[in-house]
Amino acid sequence: MIEVVSFGFLHARVPRAELVVDLRKHFRDPHVSPALRELTGLDEEVRATVIRTPGVPPLIDALAGVASGYLVGAPELPTRIAVGCAGGRHRSVVVAIEVAARVRKLRGVDVRVRHRDVRLPVIERGGR
Repeated sequence: MIEVVSFGFLHARVPRAELVVDLRKHFRDPHVSPALRELTGLDEEVRATVIRTPGVPPLIDALAGVASGYLVGAPELPTRIAVGCAGGRHRSVVVAIEVAARVRKLRGVDVRVRHRDVRLPVIERGGR
């Protein structure tokens, strides 16, 4: 079983995981756009914005590959991949969903997605 967890670094501790991915510095935050700030990665406008961000599609492919490697290494053990951004509402949600979708294409793989912080209030801050 693979679990992909999205979370926000600014809300609580990093979830326990075999792999933790930090999206904060390398990928533009949709939070900086007033039109997207109150939306989440579950909304199509945010999803499209994150997917169009340079570097995000190859990162998603690479993370799906890493998950596949864990499945080969010890398929009987659960594996958790934690994907974090600042607030856990935008980038991490989209990346978690997309990674899970790619891994699900593998036969016989149970993939779960959990969004730890997506429903928490927006954290007012600067962003890039």
